[in-house]
This record gives sequence, structure tokens and C-alpha cells, in this order.
Amino acid sequence: MPLHAQREHATCLAGRGACYLLIVKRNRPGLYAQLASLPWRDMPKAHGRREHGHGRTERRTMKVTEVATGLAFPHAARAIQITRRRKVTGKWSRQTCYAVTSLTLAQASHAQLAAIIRGHWGIEDRLHWIGEVDFDEDRSQVRTGAGPRIMASRRNLVVTIVRLAGAPSIAAALRYHARRPSRSLRTIMLC
Repeated sequence: MPLHAQREHATCLAGRGACYLLIVKRNRPGLYAQLASLPWRDMPKAHGRREHGHGRTERRTMKVTEVATGLAFPHAARAIQITRRRKVTGKWSRQTCYAVTSLTLAQASHAQLAAIIRGHWGIEDRLHWIGEVDFDEDRSQVRTGAGPRIMASRRNLVVTIVRLAGAPSIAAALRYHARRPSRSLRTIMLC
């Protein structure tokens, strides 16, 4: 989503009759500052959820406000603040992020917006996070031409094959195959 938090993308989608919900990160400093400066403390919680599992407790709250005018993003109907608090090994951490959407309240309820955002985080957790952590993509030296796209496609293919083979942990599967490269062919044959 952050890649697509561009004015041109929003305009193009609206021109085609489509709606958007885009996470706004700090790489869009003007829009991020506008969203952060909204009076969120005065707004009621629109949606909340608590989850326990995988050795952590997580609480997510979402606040939503209608955007009449003044937000420097085309076709924005609502601004969203999502706060995630996590407790892992006794310590709490807090993360706040913002989003904009062209979806009106008639088109999507607060619970539906939360489900859309949670679905995006599911993708982040299942694929992007694996690329960043298990494959250490940020330190990749492949930077020119089609190289980055090709390497990303190969990493995604590896993740897909390992999941199809039934591995519960991508990191453990990578270590297992790294010890004996001949295991890779057997795993591919299982798919």
C-alpha cells in the first residue's frame, strides 16, 4: 500500500470508478503530517480488537473521521488512525499509523475498513516481512535493471514452494535447505 499512496494513483482509480484505502507512511511527509495533526484525541474509537497468540497480546484501535476539504489528497472521503499496542515478553510497544480512503460510510462500515486494513497487514506478515527478515532484502546488492524484480520473484517462488511443501516456518525451511542443497530438488518435487 505505501507504494501506492500517490496522488496520481488515487486520481487514476477514481477516474475508473474504483475506490482506495491507502496506508500513509512517513515517506509522504506532507500528507503524514496532515493526518497526524488531526484532533484524534477528541474522536471516539470507531473499532477495536484484542488478540492473544504466538506469545503476544495485541490491541488494535481505529478512529475514523470524515474529510470534507483541506486534506491534500485527491478524492479522500475519510482519514483513519490505527493504533497497535503489543505486549511481547512483558513489554508493551505502541505503533500508530494513518490511512486515507475514498470509501464513504455508506460504502464501508468501520468494521469493514478494519478488515481491509487487517487483510493488508496479513499480506505484510506473510510475504513482505519474510522478505525483509528471512531473506534480508534490505541489504541486497542487486539494484539495477530488472534485477530487483527478478530476485523478488525468485524469493516469492521459494516462499510459495516451501509453504506448498507444508513447512511451518519459512526461516527453519531455509536453514534446512541451506545445509544440504540437494534437499531443494526433493522439496520442489513434492509440490
